[in-house]
Amino acid sequence: MQTKEINISAGTLELTGNLNIPEGANSLVIFSHGSGSSRFSARNNHVAKLLNKEKIATLLIDLLTGIEDTVFENRFNIELLSERLIEVTLYVQQLEEVRDLTIGYFGASTGAASALKAAAYLDKTIKAIVSRGGRPDLAKSSLKSVKAPTLLIVGSLDKEVIKLNDEAYSLLNCERKIEIVKGASHLFEEPGKLDEVAVLATNWFKKYSNNFKITTHVV
Repeated sequence: MQTKEINISAGTLELTGNLNIPEGANSLVIFSHGSGSSRFSARNNHVAKLLNKEKIATLLIDLLTGIEDTVFENRFNIELLSERLIEVTLYVQQLEEVRDLTIGYFGASTGAASALKAAAYLDKTIKAIVSRGGRPDLAKSSLKSVKAPTLLIVGSLDKEVIKLNDEAYSLLNCERKIEIVKGASHLFEEPGKLDEVAVLATNWFKKYSNNFKITTHVV
């Protein structure tokens, strides 16, 4: 597997990401992290590694610089984060290593909102979206414009977020589905629950982003 750190220009700033390309990959998933998280997120890296095992390339990218992240309001500036995600997506489409790969988004918590807004802007460029414990309601104005098939994954113990996802689901016009992971809280910290997220995400990306056979488990 090819692994490298990349720097992406966003205006006068540089955003840093970790790109992993397994041999034989024909799709790429870009991660949009939740507030206060980063490309080093243990949860998102866990999911990314399992996607890599299934021959899906991943890019874990910091959409804010270190200095920007110290400003609390920036973490919830969905417009800014969406603009950055769009810039990142356009940049990787020019990279020789991944320019022929289809692109999907994995958004966690507030990162789901930026993923949905960016996907709405990029139209059919984005082939699939997965939200983990996401806040799609924060992208309410863009939901009707999302074309990419969207999977909303929520823990059964995360009652308030389930309601917010139900509301967002009703506004989406694309292919969509809600998966409730039994016994999981907002961060899916319970044993095995993050693996369940990875299986659901893998199968969704395989179904809509490439031609691989859908599996029932990830090892």
